[in-house]
Amino acid sequence: MKKWSQIMIALFSIMALLLSGCANAKTGTSSSGTQKVNYPTKPVDMIIAFTAGGSSDVQARIVEKYWKQQFNNQPLTFDYQVGAGGQVGFTNITKAKADGYTIGGINVPHINLQAMSPQKTFKTDDFAYICQVVKDPNLLAVGKDSNIKTLQDFVNTAKSKDGKMTIGIVGTFTAHHIAALQLMDLLGIQLTLVPFTGAADENVALMGGHVDAMIGNLNDVMRDIDKFKILGIATEQRHPMVKDIPTFKEQGINFISDIRRGFAAPKNIDPAVLKVLRDGFDKICNNPDYLKDMEKIGQPTEYLNGDDFEKVVKDYNTQVQPIVQKYGLDKQK
Repeated sequence: MKKWSQIMIALFSIMALLLSGCANAKTGTSSSGTQKVNYPTKPVDMIIAFTAGGSSDVQARIVEKYWKQQFNNQPLTFDYQVGAGGQVGFTNITKAKADGYTIGGINVPHINLQAMSPQKTFKTDDFAYICQVVKDPNLLAVGKDSNIKTLQDFVNTAKSKDGKMTIGIVGTFTAHHIAALQLMDLLGIQLTLVPFTGAADENVALMGGHVDAMIGNLNDVMRDIDKFKILGIATEQRHPMVKDIPTFKEQGINFISDIRRGFAAPKNIDPAVLKVLRDGFDKICNNPDYLKDMEKIGQPTEYLNGDDFEKVVKDYNTQVQPIVQKYGLDKQK
């Protein structure tokens, strides 16, 4: 009788476990209590805050090539929301419905600077960070046929034009904007800043002689590098993609500057959906074929997961605050 009781207890225990598993399946949770989601079940919209053909767009198109493999064979659609150095698009990422069906490309320190401006329309805490994909150094370039051959030539020409020398930048309250201000300080010159809506427009303007020089990114010039003359790159050491280009530090100017590109969603996104996005991007960005494609188009790859990318954003807030305050950018109307 005692043995029979033990058998019955064992059977009840097994049934209880089975019922528990069924309940978990119905509620969409695993036995460990981790929430599972069937995502995505329809196309995901990608907001690009700069013009088509620019560095942000080109990089996102490489992601698109591998997107369906990781996201239920659902397509990635593109929505170009251009203006104010990316602020229009960045703002609309934060204001989108937080269901995972609108995500977007973001740039650092653009979002940091814009969140500090008097015209701010978002905070850096308004994003749920998916990952960083690129660390792209800033550089100073002139047209291939320019009479300016060296950094010293650039300084001499700027001084002779007494503040009327024009330099292209992408937007205001952007990395290019701050880089131009930093260079003016470091080189002891004045320049006339000419903002463009995206890198593609800026490149065309320089090649057409509509500006004298430009602050760009390495990837901005890689696709047409034979049409530019690069006077200095803002890295600690020479960059492996352009080993013949001297750093500013080599030329006695302590200037380090870059743009980080990544992806984000609205801050209130379901953590389970955010995890799917982070896991999917992780697989894409560590795919050897994706990395080869990035190298082919001159994108300086540096992947960081969402948590590490968020830390970079917070660190940048501390770094750029003194520059913003020095130039009164947080007070300008």
